[in-house]
Amino acid sequence: MKYLTGLSSYQGSRRTAITFGKFDGIHKGHQKLVGEVQFLGRVTDIDSIICAFDMAPFWKSRQMEKPTIMTPGERRSFLKGKADYLLECPFTQEFSSILPEEFIRRYIRDLFHARYVVVGEDFRFGCGKKGDIAMLKAFEKECGYELHAIAKERFGDREISSTYIKECIREGRADLAREMLGYGYGMTGTVISGNRLGRSIGFPTLNLEWQKEKILPRKGVYFGRTKIDGVWYQSISNLGTKPTVEAGDRLLLESHLLGFQGDVYGKCVTTELFSFHREEKKFANIEALKEQILSDVEEAVRFFEEEREEKE
Repeated sequence: MKYLTGLSSYQGSRRTAITFGKFDGIHKGHQKLVGEVQFLGRVTDIDSIICAFDMAPFWKSRQMEKPTIMTPGERRSFLKGKADYLLECPFTQEFSSILPEEFIRRYIRDLFHARYVVVGEDFRFGCGKKGDIAMLKAFEKECGYELHAIAKERFGDREISSTYIKECIREGRADLAREMLGYGYGMTGTVISGNRLGRSIGFPTLNLEWQKEKILPRKGVYFGRTKIDGVWYQSISNLGTKPTVEAGDRLLLESHLLGFQGDVYGKCVTTELFSFHREEKKFANIEALKEQILSDVEEAVRFFEEEREEKE
């Protein structure tokens, strides 16, 4: 898979199957688009392209911050091997002013030589979001591509969307976010050193400093999993400021891994949050904290046993 930044960086000459979108979080709806492009590229022997719009420049130009479900690095890791190209397109003010007809002719036809265009049924593009599925359909013959408009995925009585997933994450409904994403929301980062209190009381932890560009979940304790050197371990994570032992507002994702022993400082790990367990608390002393962690571990073991039984 080739990673490119900016539309002008693409120099391919072969026909392509291409999909466009923000792809924030790569939820189950996004995964359908990616799967369709991957399938079309494979069965027709053409190049497959995922064109992901990076909205950060657009929001920055408006002096606004819009936290995301995935960082660009997490998105690249998730999509690795799922297409021939991952093209990340900075969504600048200039790019947002392109007329939809120009986008179709200049990019879909002339740059990407598209044979198949795969998008969600509600896809909008071009200046003022004036381009839609009807316009893409109208240009099929002129521009020589076939449009595949994919129906929205649903979860219960609602359509799956990045907006709804972000809402669930903020409210601590990690289980619902996981259902719509197909994986647990979390973070990939480098383990930093801590005060080693967890190790001293029998519950060693690894610490990640929360990345401010990502959606902030409800603070508290979660059950989930953590990947180290390609291996997943069941874990209990606390997202918060460790009020019992520290005074400050540094936000950490602190995880205790079940069945793991080892030094991971400086390693890149991924922690996913499956289910919210309880609020973060300030305890009267370290012994009370230890008793609570022991209770959390027992609850976590039951949680993972129930998950395993449901899958059998």
